[in-house]
Amino acid sequence: MGGSPPRVLHLAPGAVARLAGPDGVVPPGARLVVDDATSAALARLLTDAGVAHPEPSHPEAPDAVDVSVVVPVRDRPAELARLLDALGDTAPGLGEVVVVDDGSNDPDATARVADERGARVVRHPVSRGPAAARNTGAAASSGALVAFLDSDVVPEPGWLAPLLGHLADPAVALAAPRIVAWTGARSGVVSLASTLASNARKAPSSVARRAVARYEERRSSLDLGARPAPVTARSRVAYVPSAALLVRREALGSGFAEDMPVAEDVDLVWRLAGDGWRLRYEPASQVAHEHRDAVGPWLARKAFYGTGAAPLALRHPRRVPPVALAPWTAATVTLLGLQRPWSTAAAGAVTLAATARLARELARSRRRDRSTDTDTQRLRRHFAGTARAARLAAVLAPWGLGGAVWQAAGALTRHWWPAAVAGSLVSRRLRRATVAAAVAEGLADWWRFRPPGAGPLDAATHVVAHRLDDLAYGAGLWWGAWRHRTVAPLRPDLTGKAPS
Repeated sequence: MGGSPPRVLHLAPGAVARLAGPDGVVPPGARLVVDDATSAALARLLTDAGVAHPEPSHPEAPDAVDVSVVVPVRDRPAELARLLDALGDTAPGLGEVVVVDDGSNDPDATARVADERGARVVRHPVSRGPAAARNTGAAASSGALVAFLDSDVVPEPGWLAPLLGHLADPAVALAAPRIVAWTGARSGVVSLASTLASNARKAPSSVARRAVARYEERRSSLDLGARPAPVTARSRVAYVPSAALLVRREALGSGFAEDMPVAEDVDLVWRLAGDGWRLRYEPASQVAHEHRDAVGPWLARKAFYGTGAAPLALRHPRRVPPVALAPWTAATVTLLGLQRPWSTAAAGAVTLAATARLARELARSRRRDRSTDTDTQRLRRHFAGTARAARLAAVLAPWGLGGAVWQAAGALTRHWWPAAVAGSLVSRRLRRATVAAAVAEGLADWWRFRPPGAGPLDAATHVVAHRLDDLAYGAGLWWGAWRHRTVAPLRPDLTGKAPS
């Protein structure tokens, strides 16, 4: 049981034998060595389901010389120098580095920085946006693999090898590192001059900027967490940002959508997945990013991200709903939201009925035709399987309901907050639900990401920053929906089924 979304797999005895220890039980840290067609098929099943992950090393991984690095930049010579210095120290032996100057006001400064560090420059006379710059760089390069790195990132030591390890699998088109916060002192691989210049520009000088910097270090939209995962829509890692990507050239096709000023990376990821490629998120590889910490630009960036939901929803139907619930969880959450004694009791009844139905389905999926079994053996197996299914359903159903409540609270304070605020003016129940969701979800988020020793003041500033994050993103989402004349990014998916 595992993966995202969660699922239950029933393994054949041969598969269990490949994974089990001496006691016949499959431990959480079980390892599978792929050495024949059967083990390869099992590995593909487990990794596609997200219940197992490939180790980020492989003796047949491509070499660094096969990698062309493409860096889109506009008027950031100091950041570009910092990135190229880091590349020279953390990934020696790269095939080439192509810098695409996307209409800089001072192209000579960009060219000088690139020339001093052995990078080749391609220039757009006028800015065409980062998507077009990446496409231009990819077309001008020749490596079998293309690493896209934004100018405001700093690769950390050892970042490239884990990504190359995933590309040893010919079915994998893309591998992405974890994007962590750049603090100015995470590694000693960049020049002192570029580090001092960067720190002088970004040193937080106010309480608000320090609070934003702390929040971004924990909850940046670019940081997808410490656990590896397959990348697929409506899962724990539904996308990876274009700040740092390693892509197989043959899979890249037309590249990034140049008519999308935002979310072009999500669009590319989902098109690759739709073409049948596997995509991997690998946190063993880390690339630092210089986050915004000034409140105004930070909120503007969050709103900008929100505007990308509408074009994504139109291009990829049912992949960006604010909530995706099974019918029974949607009904239960709605009943709980009514805040009546009878509706709470009805929610409990729906949950019990759903649990019983799930137990029946799990028991049915475990049945096997055992013609040689005696009647007594079949009866014993039936009751044992039914008991196991009931115990599993008693875990899965509340787990699903908890996830549904979490989604609903998040949508109420993020995607739907304008409607929630308007409704709260006339409905006391909606007002109570919105306030409770804002406080409870914010505190739960702080608890999940809190650093050791954090106290009430840290919790309060985190909740405020989290709510501002949601307000800005939601405002951008509604603005984008209005501009594209669509409600697709606001519409919930209550089918309980994955998109086709």
